[in-house]
Amino acid sequence: MPDMPETEIRLAMFRLMTDMRLFEKRAYDMFLQGLVKGTSHLSLGQEAIAAAFGAAMAEDDWTFATYRGHAHTLARGVPMGPVMAELLGRDNGLMRGKGGSMHLTSVAHHMMGSYAIVGAHLPIAVGAALSASYRSSGQVAVCFFGDGTTNIGAFHEALNLAAVWKLPVVFVCENNQYMEYTPIGAVTAVPRPAADRAAAYGLEPLVVDGNDADAVYAVATEALLRARAGSGPSLIEATTYRHGGHSRADPGKYRPDEEVAAWLERDPVVTYRAKLLAGGVDPGQIGQIEDEAKAAVDAAVAEATAGAAPPGELIDMHVFADGGSSWRN
Repeated sequence: MPDMPETEIRLAMFRLMTDMRLFEKRAYDMFLQGLVKGTSHLSLGQEAIAAAFGAAMAEDDWTFATYRGHAHTLARGVPMGPVMAELLGRDNGLMRGKGGSMHLTSVAHHMMGSYAIVGAHLPIAVGAALSASYRSSGQVAVCFFGDGTTNIGAFHEALNLAAVWKLPVVFVCENNQYMEYTPIGAVTAVPRPAADRAAAYGLEPLVVDGNDADAVYAVATEALLRARAGSGPSLIEATTYRHGGHSRADPGKYRPDEEVAAWLERDPVVTYRAKLLAGGVDPGQIGQIEDEAKAAVDAAVAEATAGAAPPGELIDMHVFADGGSSWRN
């Protein structure tokens, strides 16, 4: 059993999880009001993974996430206001409303993007890790992806190259049991879609309870240390469950009621709160964190809704590397 993280770290993880939970619940409410533009994919129920890695990573490590990237963006310290404004498609959004929920990026916070194409970011994370290795910068690329990505060619290509070159990259499979609407077990030859493939690349099969922030923090810390020491990549399978459907438009009715109920009993925010209290953390500290999270979400909504619509000329910006849209040959 790994040592328990220090209380300060555990409270930081609880703060992150609470921020993520309340932020996404409010985003869902705003979608029902017609304020959130486009689709989005919530990570309600999966917060412990993002929070634990957010607490374990160094400030200049890189995060690469999927389209389910709100929590990972907040975990890197990106302020709530610009993130919420981006969901609303406002000019004061993180990317001035051009990216929306599925493309959250903040290079200043080393959040290197949410990627809408399944598996597309794994080779990019490998490239970032190659850069870190070449420069001896000590940075680590951490790449999060869903269980369905393990059946994509880019997963195997990225793992193979990272292992051959012993690159400082940590691959994290957030196995929420479903690849969109299909149970991962129905289309995968092995029971553990990520861990059971690790041996093919000379890696240890690492599986962790993705709903236990302490357990995820322990395995994250070890994998990051290994990468920084020049010992190469790690592949972690974190088992978890999304509380809702694949996207906001999906009611998730294809999942058995008893399965959903069993996973709701393991809600990572609720169980971690109880765990902290049982461990002697002052209830006043817990309450203060929750109150501050509510206030932060309220402030983010006020900031976001005060933003103007993006100007029309914005559509011609950042099409090419020089910042413009004129065709060059």
